[in-house]
Amino acid sequence: MSAIDCLAEGRRVVIRAYTPADAEEFTTRARESRGVHSPWLFPPEDPRAYATYAGRLIDDPTKAGFLVCERERERERERERERERDGEREREPDRDRDREAGGSGAGGGIAGFININNIVRGGFCCGALGYGAFAHAVGRGLMSEGLALVLRYAFGPLGLHRLEANIQPGNKGSLALVRRAGFRLEGFSPDFLFIDGAWRDHERWAITAEMQVGQVIGS
Repeated sequence: MSAIDCLAEGRRVVIRAYTPADAEEFTTRARESRGVHSPWLFPPEDPRAYATYAGRLIDDPTKAGFLVCERERERERERERERERDGEREREPDRDRDREAGGSGAGGGIAGFININNIVRGGFCCGALGYGAFAHAVGRGLMSEGLALVLRYAFGPLGLHRLEANIQPGNKGSLALVRRAGFRLEGFSPDFLFIDGAWRDHERWAITAEMQVGQVIGS
């Protein structure tokens, strides 16, 4: 894996930054996953919307975006890039068909995304998490591993002290993800965010650098 691409690597997944080249696969995955995401979140489903969405995460210093990708497919991706650079790219029919379909074959590619928004430095040193798993990755533990990598990166290289996740009470999968990661429930916010045409209640969950270290030591 290129040191430029990979921000952190686990047993099954890596986390890396968004790139313009991810538009086709990301938007294909988003369309495939409407039943998983609705009515909780609405990631971009066309390349134009993706360009705006990813551009903010790439360029805005108050945001940090991470794609959670399966390790083997990321290694294939890097090998392809190396062959392209060396002028020795070999087409493999099965992989090419998968890529032309937006990388939608089972068990590959982008498993989900985790974004840190509203990053505030100084005495607060905090950011707000947003995330989503794509349909082919649901129930496989990939997002749990990806979130653990993001937490280590956020409390390490990014230098944050605290991360918050605001989650609608009915979003059971999202609540289970932060519980497994060691977040604590801190409160309830009525009419907190305007989503899908209405103001929605949210539970407030949070984790600090010290709590995350404790999770690692106790694991």
